[in-house]
Amino acid sequence: YPVYCEGKRQKAKGLLALSLFLYLCSAKMNNVVIMKMKLVAVMALIAFPFIAYAQEKVVPLKYGNMDQWVTRKIHESGVIGGDTKLLYEVGPTKVIEGNEAYVNQGGSPWANSNVMAKVMGIVKTNTSVYPERRGNGYCARLETHIESVKVLGLVNITVLASGSMFLGDMKEPITGTKDGEKALNSGVKFTSRPKAVRYDYKVQMSGEANRIKQTGFSRKSVVPGQDCAIMTCLLQKRTEDANGNIIAKRVGTAVVRYSRTEGWNDKATYEIKYGDITHDSSYDPELMKLGVGGYYARNSKGESVLIQENGWADSDEAPTHLILQFTSSLGGAFVGSPGNKFWIDNVCLVY
Repeated sequence: YPVYCEGKRQKAKGLLALSLFLYLCSAKMNNVVIMKMKLVAVMALIAFPFIAYAQEKVVPLKYGNMDQWVTRKIHESGVIGGDTKLLYEVGPTKVIEGNEAYVNQGGSPWANSNVMAKVMGIVKTNTSVYPERRGNGYCARLETHIESVKVLGLVNITVLASGSMFLGDMKEPITGTKDGEKALNSGVKFTSRPKAVRYDYKVQMSGEANRIKQTGFSRKSVVPGQDCAIMTCLLQKRTEDANGNIIAKRVGTAVVRYSRTEGWNDKATYEIKYGDITHDSSYDPELMKLGVGGYYARNSKGESVLIQENGWADSDEAPTHLILQFTSSLGGAFVGSPGNKFWIDNVCLVY
């Protein structure tokens, strides 16, 4: 797997040193004894990867196998066609009929970018996350696409929407394209210290050299740089002050960028690095800096506030919350390349 802890590497080095020592001493020992000891050392080296793997504890996230989905049937307003659209949520298999604001079902920790909006009295939906058959079950397919709604004399909005899945929940209905991030409650309570995050994935990139930005209220513009899909895993230690501000220290970090089309990769495993990682060789400021993502969460008063991530926690501290997000585009709301697709399945944490 792509990730092995440094301690395990050191054990392997120790076994190699033992073999070398036996070889150097071979001139002074009985040949039969020497051969037996060498055989034991070689067997230990061969068995080491399997022993290390057996010691892993793999914990699937609830509904992380993507095999169960809630299907919502939303009736859009008559002035934009009156179609019935389907929105999909990860949760216990069921169908919800009608224009109800969604609340996570069956204890599911997952939310996504499929939303019902109500702007100027007009009900409109966006679907950018879909269940897709995979083997005997399902996976999640995240897509970046253009969504538009036009009503003569009332509304003319065209926006870019990327597919996103995250731990947390979404407050509906969305009432406009401004400050849409405030509808997100990012992260779930979490106090463990996993070594890695693991999942199956597949990627299809649009091939465009640059991204676009389309907010619905301004002209389409070009954003320099190729688009990519992203996995973000952040462990935070949060507190709340007397004014309801959420303050966080970064405890653990794992962020991955996917920039090229790839087929299915099973059990891809990425190490979570703890403490201040700014001097680590893998540190990518664009994706890993403090405050990255501009995440919002709900405080104890029920208000949506920006998480103020203002420092790095000590490497041995325990978190209070876990942010885990998969998204089909880079750059935040309304930025990306239409045609990007990101498939996710079997999401686990490794201890």
